[in-house]
Amino acid sequence: MALNRAEAVECFERRRAAWLAGDIDAYLDCWVDDLVLETPGRVIRGRDDYRRMLERSQAWARPRDFVFHHLAIDGDVVLADWTIAVERRADGVEVEWRGMSAAELRAGRIVWWREYYEDPGALAAAAAGDT
Repeated sequence: MALNRAEAVECFERRRAAWLAGDIDAYLDCWVDDLVLETPGRVIRGRDDYRRMLERSQAWARPRDFVFHHLAIDGDVVLADWTIAVERRADGVEVEWRGMSAAELRAGRIVWWREYYEDPGALAAAAAGDT
């Protein structure tokens, strides 16, 4: 059965709320155990690997904003256009980047997520924080 828009929005809203709250357990509950996350330059497999990445990320920066501009559904896949903003803990500088993602949802959880972004300023700022 194909995913409906309300199910997709509910999952994305839960993910956003957990991320903004800095609640790693609630955030990971939005994902299946054997998740695959592909971002530029890295692939994360499974909750344990993702937890380690999230812990490093939260040590580096405080979540500030997570906006979904557009969501489109094709079967069980959600395409999203989004903007994320964080504040680096070391110096208070805000880092923002905009991206696109594709994700498969199953039973209200993310199975795989692939994101695309290219913002040299944000990537350089992130690298300076050694995430």
